[in-house]
Amino acid sequence: MNKSTTEGLVSAHLNRRLSRPLAKLFARTPITPNQISFLSFIVAIGCLSLFLTGHNVWAGIVAQTSSVVDGVDGDLARIKNMKSSFGGFFDAILDRYSDFAILGGLTFWALQFEVRFDNMVVIAAGLAATIGSFMISYSRAKAEVSFGKPFSGLMGYLASRDTRLLIIMVGSIVGHGTVTLIFLGAMTNLVVVLRVFGARKGLI
Repeated sequence: MNKSTTEGLVSAHLNRRLSRPLAKLFARTPITPNQISFLSFIVAIGCLSLFLTGHNVWAGIVAQTSSVVDGVDGDLARIKNMKSSFGGFFDAILDRYSDFAILGGLTFWALQFEVRFDNMVVIAAGLAATIGSFMISYSRAKAEVSFGKPFSGLMGYLASRDTRLLIIMVGSIVGHGTVTLIFLGAMTNLVVVLRVFGARKGLI
């Protein structure tokens, strides 16, 4: 299973402290990296369910758990020598569905349980955060196809998936869903714009 060569700061300095020991544990079992990828997706669906039932604190914790589990498959693939192009593709597809579930859940929770904001503001924030998150991933994948390499340095780290999920966890725990969505929407779409200008100037 192939992971991107540019790893987010949260994954490198926080998530890996948990995902690597878990990968070593799973390496003793018949479990495959693709099964771990699917497990991460199931955990994300659990996050959605918690948001839908109003359990924002637990939903935030489970969102971060999904991020940790998402790092296990790559480590497990390296340990078991099971890296594959399909594995990376499968993982990326499930990550997008997971992002949609988590952001959709947070948006629903904000609509139902936050009365500080108009519903249209919440919906707009949710859409901006979802579109921005998808465009972060798309711009990265498109850069690899168009330029033969992904964005590096800050362009690769900013608004990475691990960072976004950590922000969602914090925002959910403190009960500020709409503010979290607004921040994610602004951050992700700004980074995409910066990537476009960076690519145009040959900074990739």
